[in-house]
Amino acid sequence: MRVFQRIHKKLNWSVKRYMMVIALILLITYVASAIFQTYKSIPEGLDYAGQTRTSEVEFLADRTFVNANGQNQSEQQIFDAMLTLIDQAQTTIVLDMFLFNAELGESKLEHRPLTAQLTKALIDKKKLNPRIQIVMITDPINTVYGGVRPEHLHQLENAGIQVVVTDLRPLRASNPAWSGLWYMCCQSLGNNTETGWLPNPFGDQKITLRSYLALANFKANHRKTMVVDTLNGWKTLISSANPHDASSEHSNVAMIIHGKIASEVLATEATVAKMSQGDVPALIIGENQASSDAPQVQLLTEEQIYDHVLQAINATASGEQLDLMMFYLSERQIVKALIAAKQRGVQVNVLLDPNKDAFGMQKNGIPNRQVAWELHKNDVPVRWCNTQGEQCHSKLLVITKLDQLEQFQQKQVILGSANYTARNLKNYNLETNVAVTGQASYPAIASAQQYFDQAWNNQNGQVMSVDYDEYKDESWLKYWLYRFMEWSGLSTF
Repeated sequence: MRVFQRIHKKLNWSVKRYMMVIALILLITYVASAIFQTYKSIPEGLDYAGQTRTSEVEFLADRTFVNANGQNQSEQQIFDAMLTLIDQAQTTIVLDMFLFNAELGESKLEHRPLTAQLTKALIDKKKLNPRIQIVMITDPINTVYGGVRPEHLHQLENAGIQVVVTDLRPLRASNPAWSGLWYMCCQSLGNNTETGWLPNPFGDQKITLRSYLALANFKANHRKTMVVDTLNGWKTLISSANPHDASSEHSNVAMIIHGKIASEVLATEATVAKMSQGDVPALIIGENQASSDAPQVQLLTEEQIYDHVLQAINATASGEQLDLMMFYLSERQIVKALIAAKQRGVQVNVLLDPNKDAFGMQKNGIPNRQVAWELHKNDVPVRWCNTQGEQCHSKLLVITKLDQLEQFQQKQVILGSANYTARNLKNYNLETNVAVTGQASYPAIASAQQYFDQAWNNQNGQVMSVDYDEYKDESWLKYWLYRFMEWSGLSTF
């Protein structure tokens, strides 16, 4: 105490000056925290590009459309396939699913109880085969960041299934304006499920202020993967679809990949489990024998998705074709690359969700309508998914290459969990995609192209898309708001 008194006597500062110095120290600490959290190293094993492998693959799609009689119709494949894979599994099931809950928000659509069905399938499998290893990795959004205790996760744990709620703290900050403060003052506050008093943005249970403070970091384990071993070998599912009741009518895409890529997916999931105090089995998996026309397959996670997509777009040449179907498109270099591809003679087709529906709530169209305006001004054809309360949640890129050898046409299909936004592509979120390159006639590749073509052209009387003018928004104010949100991270996309 006497030391402080001597310092004060020597400095002879006023209270105001002390307060200014303290404020300056806090500001410097805040800025340093924000910068560190934005650029810190991420755990080893993330940001992964796998070995290119020859593998058999299967394309799956969920489609919602308006038929010739003006009625909404839905054709769903992905979760039926997931349930079949669970039934086929022999010793191991590892899932990583972003949204895994039964909350409906304000949605009035009819919904399939995906969460209950998946929960029951896993529990039934464990009862039938007690020795099977089952790991469910998911995002803390399903517990509203520790503010609620989901019954279905409790049921899985009681059945002997390992549930890993991802610890997002090792990830970089995509919203540094808030995260700089959060990591200074609040990350150690914890949370509980007993003292909630604020409305839950996702459901009926009350939550604490701490849930909202954690939510504002906008971090996510956004992956949608599944690995199982079957009597016919290992199979991996990589998807854009969530086992989330309110998402059950969304349009989505997925690939099932046969063979050793399963070991790479398990390794990337082991990293997530390790940083979250969980465990994923490490297994040695042999290569499956693939047919001579099977495509080349590569696993991509986090920023490796961005690097691969940007390189693939930039490598397109005049006379080639690029078809993009995307829930969120906002990343600046990809937008510029699409425009540049069009200008050098590539046929570019961009099909976007209109960003108007979010589980019964209305959205303002940002960022897709503003990016669509920019593309439209540069003569890039843009259409909108014809959503009727659901979302066009697919993340699909199909690139058609010229037939240089006059033998067969090559295509590359890239799909998975990642939207084309900075948050999804710049090592902020956890994401998993797959790139599949092969003959255009290979069934999975042909099916992916057919899925896009049917949506773009409204084939067979099924209205899946509408013209650019239907949802255009050419407001400069909203355009620059999108640019600020993308740059700053002050957004949910």
